[in-house]
Amino acid sequence: MLLKNKKILISGLANKYSIAAGIAYAMHREGAELAFTYQNERLLKNLRPIADECGSNILIECDVSNDDSIKSSFEELSKKWKKFDGFVHSIGFAPADQLEGDFLEVTNREGFKIAHDISSYSFTAMAKESKSMLNENSALLTLTYLGSTQTMPNYNVMGLAKASLEANTRFLAASLGKDNIRVNAISAGPIKTLAASGVKNFRKMLSQHSNKAPLGRTVTAEEVGNVAAFMCSDYASGITGEITYVDAGFNIAAMPLNELNDD
Repeated sequence: MLLKNKKILISGLANKYSIAAGIAYAMHREGAELAFTYQNERLLKNLRPIADECGSNILIECDVSNDDSIKSSFEELSKKWKKFDGFVHSIGFAPADQLEGDFLEVTNREGFKIAHDISSYSFTAMAKESKSMLNENSALLTLTYLGSTQTMPNYNVMGLAKASLEANTRFLAASLGKDNIRVNAISAGPIKTLAASGVKNFRKMLSQHSNKAPLGRTVTAEEVGNVAAFMCSDYASGITGEITYVDAGFNIAAMPLNELNDD
């Protein structure tokens, strides 16, 4: 088992369709002991049955927009685990009015600030607050998306926030490397999740992805989970500061090769 004797915290699991759920199931299968944070009571009811399936009774409220909440969540975790082996940050948010329409027209200061605060800074804040609890050889992992490097309709300020998150990953990796703590990100292809539902015309994005990706399809949360389990295991001990694409090859293709062969 890749993660036997590892204790890993998972943050950002909204429901059974979340990428974080695929990660939790994969990590549980690979022997990890899991804990979870949740934003509020409404999301707790979705999380609880998944935590049960993963054999976890450590469910801790954490609002990553609030430093006191982050601090208290790790204080609560310390009552269960004095030390642990890393966390998964599967958190991203921008107000809905920022995710529809022309980027320049819809983007405003408040939306920009919220997107970067929740989607990027929270990763740093969690790392800072948990550092004293992290074992040597721990691994931190976050979730990003191709909109960080390429434009796409309606993704707007989230693309900028994900670019910030990827830079964040590199700087955290450099900062924590001396403590033998690794920091990486997975750039997952589009998956039907609660977060994705906030992006207008998301179904069309899925179709475009399948048409262009070399594997001719989208990916599943389970596939992302498998890579996440590897990245947080000792088998990935030499990897840090990397953005690993799990997107059926979509990121490498300018256009489908068969489009030029139809004549």
